[in-house]
Amino acid sequence: MRKLIIGATAAMAVVTGSLIAAAAANADSGTVVRVVDGDTVVVSINNNDQTIRLLNINTPETKDPNKPTECLGPEASDHLEEVLPVGSKVRLEFDVERHDKYGRTLAGVFNAKNQLVNAEIARRGLGVPMVVGENRKFLPPVEAAYQEARAAKSGLFSETVECTLPAQLTAATEAIAAAQSAAPATTSAGAGASAAGLATAIASAKTAKDLLSAARDTENSILWAAYSASESAAKLTALTAVISKAESAHNQLKDQEKSLAAAEKKAEEERVAAAARAAAEKKAAEEAAAAAKKAADEAVAAEQAAAAAEAERIRNLPVPAPYVPPAQQYVPPAQNYVPPAPPVQSNPYPGYTGPRCYAPGGKSWRPC
Repeated sequence: MRKLIIGATAAMAVVTGSLIAAAAANADSGTVVRVVDGDTVVVSINNNDQTIRLLNINTPETKDPNKPTECLGPEASDHLEEVLPVGSKVRLEFDVERHDKYGRTLAGVFNAKNQLVNAEIARRGLGVPMVVGENRKFLPPVEAAYQEARAAKSGLFSETVECTLPAQLTAATEAIAAAQSAAPATTSAGAGASAAGLATAIASAKTAKDLLSAARDTENSILWAAYSASESAAKLTALTAVISKAESAHNQLKDQEKSLAAAEKKAEEERVAAAARAAAEKKAAEEAAAAAKKAADEAVAAEQAAAAAEAERIRNLPVPAPYVPPAQQYVPPAQNYVPPAPPVQSNPYPGYTGPRCYAPGGKSWRPC
């Protein structure tokens, strides 16, 4: 009996040792040398630098020379640098296939806090679950973290991070709503500006629509991971309706712009005509006033000329000779002079006594 127990114990020890050896063979540890991008890190293992590709998680591209930097790619890299700082210790666990086609080591990476970094990336909304070959060991925790990010609208699911698909759809619909809620235009310029603003919003919405339409046809796309196929279809239908309504409103604005422009042109023509009439009337009044002033000035000039001529005439009259009194002093006639009696006849001029000759000075006279 004792031999059986000893035998059984020995057998168990062999099995346990085998499991530990197998586990040790499927795990390793090392020191972080540097972060390559959001899902790749270089780790020194036994003084040998190895490029580790985190399993079951895929982050936006930042290093592919044939692709532009994808939405939240730099943020994913920054996050990995934060959770796996240079010099920190990491534990690596491997799965069925240990290397990918690029020669990178595939592993689940645990940091000093014993966090599965693969899942932490997904929890921040900075990556999406993926499967490389037969490696599915870390897929369940990554998918669970991914759903947490979706529920919290973090990272790629955010409606406030400008580059994400949810944010682009939200911005497009809000831009159209804002353009349509603008105050009614009262001028052709205002209608044109409103139409231009709405056209810009429609163009952005169509870009988002194209992105949404291409979501299921784009290989390895991370941007569209925010929506499932059914959600994408529903979003696409709703956005198409919004765009159609906006295009109808845009056409109305263009018609309004033309109508207002025609009315403004007519009003301007009438204003110009009225201004021309007013200018003509003003010119006629000014000309009449100028003519009246000219006539008045000419009359004054004529009067002044006549007065000057009369003054000149008077100035040019001959000077009369000075009065020379007679040589003998005038002796008035005696006071007893009796003039002859007038002939008896009827005098038609009562009181008339005949012609008189006055002495110089006019104080005395005598009959002539």
